[in-house]
Amino acid sequence: MERWLFEPPESLIGTPLGMLMRILRYPYALVRDILRGDLTLRAMSLVYTTLLSIVPLIALSFSVLKGLGYHRELEPVLYRFLEPLGDRAAELTTQVIGFVDNVRGGVLGSIGLVFLLYTVISMIQKVEESFNFVWRVEQPRSFGRRFSEYLSVMVIGPAVIVAALGLIATLANTTALQAISLHEPFGTIAVNLGRLLPYLLVTGVFTFMYAFVPNTKVRLPAALIGGIFAGVAWAAGGVVFASFITESTRTMVIYAGFAIVIVALIWIYVSWLILLVGAQLAFYVQNPQYLRPGRGEIRLSSSLRERVALSIMYLVVGDYRKAQQRWSINELAEHLDLPGAALGPIVTALEHAGLLLLAEDDTWVPARDPDFIELVDVLKAVRHDDAGPRLGRVRDIAPAVEIANKAEAAMHDSLEGRTVKELTRQKQQQ
Repeated sequence: MERWLFEPPESLIGTPLGMLMRILRYPYALVRDILRGDLTLRAMSLVYTTLLSIVPLIALSFSVLKGLGYHRELEPVLYRFLEPLGDRAAELTTQVIGFVDNVRGGVLGSIGLVFLLYTVISMIQKVEESFNFVWRVEQPRSFGRRFSEYLSVMVIGPAVIVAALGLIATLANTTALQAISLHEPFGTIAVNLGRLLPYLLVTGVFTFMYAFVPNTKVRLPAALIGGIFAGVAWAAGGVVFASFITESTRTMVIYAGFAIVIVALIWIYVSWLILLVGAQLAFYVQNPQYLRPGRGEIRLSSSLRERVALSIMYLVVGDYRKAQQRWSINELAEHLDLPGAALGPIVTALEHAGLLLLAEDDTWVPARDPDFIELVDVLKAVRHDDAGPRLGRVRDIAPAVEIANKAEAAMHDSLEGRTVKELTRQKQQQ
């Protein structure tokens, strides 16, 4: 199936069947990633974190909303999220709000308040780590950025959501809208739109998370496609889960009072998994070169590594000398049509060889004057890179070593004295 999707015959390229095959690559990649277990493992971890953080998070949101006069709207928002649990949703919502009331009562003291705040921040940090995992981002936010940006989201986010829900309810109750709804087909349209608005709001929240949470630049179209997919999947998942709860009433009797906990855990897990799958889709939309390898190890041949290393030096040095844009890993990967995971080790090898330097804005610049960076140095940097575990001494076979040394010397002689600066000038002369 993989070869059929990613290596279609040339006769199908540009045809409707060829376009369909390109579209089918995305669900294929998502199903493959779910079956591999990385996303499900992250979703399970977030379920545990949610159990610890849900009450502090709601308590903090409640305090902000109370100051804005929206605190009465918190309970309906929580109930809407738990609605797929069926009859248990109202009971669980009441219990969680009861816990929040205890937190607001000031019974914890200053130490308890600090602990709750830490729990909330750690939950958002876990979410960021999961999104960074999806987006192949190794460098998380700094502590200062985490504190300021997380706090901003925790303060502004709940207020925006509740205000939007209040605005929707207000518009639904206006006299003009009610008058329009009495005339067909506007009445049916207004009713259906009113049903869709909460799901559109959920889609907007998902889109914002996909664009904001990963510590990398996410384009709005990619985040929007992921948000729409996750919003639709979450709504459909809620309907299916509610039907499942209704049909499995007899099974839940076995667990008695503990059933509500099990049901809540399953729904939270499904919700996190949908959120992560939507993030994975957004990543593939922005980086389609990852569709085939996924999270598998990407290995380049030695000759291709050398070509890519020379291409990187050409781009970085050429634009740096002309005072144009500076290149980041993601921009280099997109321009060369290579996955960033395959590009990263090559750039790291060039950095270790003292040929490239990482600037404060996460872009790459020449580590020294290009007039003194020889092409041989670039090839040696990736040819002799030993990023993996080192082996012991290998027994040499004299004839083989002699031939290898001659090949190395021939390469050195053919490129002796030629620098990266000369490489960048060739394009200008052409």
